[in-house]
Amino acid sequence: MKKTTLTGVCLYTVGAFAQGTCNDILVPRNPAPVVANGWQAQLVAGGLTKPRSIQFDETGALLVVESGKGISRHRFTDNGGTCLRANHSHMLVELQGLNHGLGLSNDGTTLYASTAESVFAWSYNARGGAVTSLPRTLVTNMSNNDLVTRTLLISEKVKGKLIVSRGSAEANRDRAAVLSSGLSQIRVFDIANRSASDSPYNFNSDGDILGWGLRNSVGMAEHPQTGGIYAVENSVDGVTRNGQDIRENNPGEELNFFGYLNETINLNSSANNNYGYPHCFAVWDPSEIPDGDGLGVGRQFAGEENNSLTDETCESDYVAPRLTFPAHYAPIDLRFSVGGETAYITFRGSFDRSLPVGYKVASLAFNSATGEPLASADSKGALRDIITNVDNTQCPDKCFRPVGLAIDSKGRIWFSSDSTGEIYVLHRVSESSEGKFVLPEGGQNGDGSGNNNGNGDSAASTVFGWETRVLGWTALFGLGAWLIA
Repeated sequence: MKKTTLTGVCLYTVGAFAQGTCNDILVPRNPAPVVANGWQAQLVAGGLTKPRSIQFDETGALLVVESGKGISRHRFTDNGGTCLRANHSHMLVELQGLNHGLGLSNDGTTLYASTAESVFAWSYNARGGAVTSLPRTLVTNMSNNDLVTRTLLISEKVKGKLIVSRGSAEANRDRAAVLSSGLSQIRVFDIANRSASDSPYNFNSDGDILGWGLRNSVGMAEHPQTGGIYAVENSVDGVTRNGQDIRENNPGEELNFFGYLNETINLNSSANNNYGYPHCFAVWDPSEIPDGDGLGVGRQFAGEENNSLTDETCESDYVAPRLTFPAHYAPIDLRFSVGGETAYITFRGSFDRSLPVGYKVASLAFNSATGEPLASADSKGALRDIITNVDNTQCPDKCFRPVGLAIDSKGRIWFSSDSTGEIYVLHRVSESSEGKFVLPEGGQNGDGSGNNNGNGDSAASTVFGWETRVLGWTALFGLGAWLIA
């Protein structure tokens, strides 16, 4: 087998064409991640302040919510593949209360972002790279003392619809069971033709209720073919079952389906759109649930059974997740490929588990025509890891923690890591090639002890710097010195 050594160039396998040199490659703050077979990854920006949601504007500039700071805008020199270098960055909006939510109108001329309390809108000139108005408030009355992200989704299928997700703190569990509280809900607001003189929507009383009984559905996405709305749910961290602590492996995180915005249904009806919180939760490990005979993966179970709440009422009265993921993974964002055949999910990782889990970007296979996941609802192997940390036992302190996702015009996947202030790009190079994380010559990869904590059958992953193995093909290189030994 040949060994290829490169100096100061960007490496590509067959199917990705080098268009120039790849200089000034950044080195991650922590040991370089593990990348799945067929993928290549590179760090392309660092030094940001808790980067959360990310999105491309019509010019290809990347907008980034920097939590506690505002929204920054970044341009990159693109030499193909993962060979990108930031060439200009500036603050687009300076507003310390912005912490997560981000969106652009269907025509790209209005920018949306959120604080814990409100959703704001600015007129936006993508060509000029600037907002051209003062902020106006679209939605308000959303504050609570924990779980303060307010994720925003602009529908592409039903124009002029803004979807807002609001979680709720554990101290508000009883109030979350009351529909009028507005807590733990996803609501839809009509923003078409709204002017600066219109009063803001009140989240608790306005908008259509897409779903409730949702502890914290941070990531939301619309299937590009069918228009189906999905969200990933962060479940509780310290749940008990009939007084017994089962927090280590239950309840599972969730992928929930909410239907279609163009359905002729009354979204404000409380029937058939309650997903169970704070009463019912999704099973991940049935063996660890006391008195759980008959429970399986993805089924709903009652935290505390009594005369009015049982596992049976959880199953009959509440909507079960479409898929369930391991407990404590903390899914944060969800994006579909252009054709709708794949969904990508960031998992920020655990903070309340004896052995840390999560801290990865993974994919889910979908039927692009029906907009349904291919895996059955009781599957434990639906996820396929794309990029993970070298050793999860070092997490969260010495790990990246994936948050925001965006897909560019070339189909590359970008994600933010708020814990390290970084932006990464992922590029699918081929089905047969080995995974690579691009580092400058002499860069350190950590100890190479990959640790896959997922429950899917992910392809074997290997950490690479500039020394890589080429299987059955001649590597294609950009300009620069190269040596084949």
